[in-house]
Amino acid sequence: MISSNDFRTGVSIELDGSVWRVVEFLHVKPGKGSAFVRTKLKNVQSGNVMERTFRAGETVPQANLEKTVKQFTYKDAEQFVFMDMETYEESRLNSDQIGDRVKYLKEGMEVSVLTWNDQVLEVELPNSVVLEVTETDPGVKGDTATGGTKPAIVETGAQVMVPLFITVGEKIKVDTRNDSYLGREN
Repeated sequence: MISSNDFRTGVSIELDGSVWRVVEFLHVKPGKGSAFVRTKLKNVQSGNVMERTFRAGETVPQANLEKTVKQFTYKDAEQFVFMDMETYEESRLNSDQIGDRVKYLKEGMEVSVLTWNDQVLEVELPNSVVLEVTETDPGVKGDTATGGTKPAIVETGAQVMVPLFITVGEKIKVDTRNDSYLGREN
């Protein structure tokens, strides 16, 4: 159990049979009446957001989440196969369980898998990955870093906006959180 006084951004709680993550919180002490905590909660499974008010000191069950490091080994039809780095057991996830970051999965990549009651909630990729550009318009002499951007397809099939001077075969660093180009990789 966790008290509403201990709510912080990122804390996970159980409400109505599902896991909710605290996105925002505000402790309010009105001049008249008792104190309360106003929160914005996001459902980890569905992504829905709701606002809820708790009395100060009210206790709610804290979600027991388990985070394990797994390595992406290969794709089998519509399923992605991961190996647990401690027990070497294989587990299979589909693209719905991984989410939109599936476009950055590369063989051999280590990810964190967040589970609750043996149910996969989230697959966390590294914040940045190094990928090879497989398709883009050719660079022209005189293209500079400040001249603009063009679309490029990387080895995993994801499309990223890159500077005009990037050519096919170059390795680039991509931010998986917002699909942005971070720089060339040596």
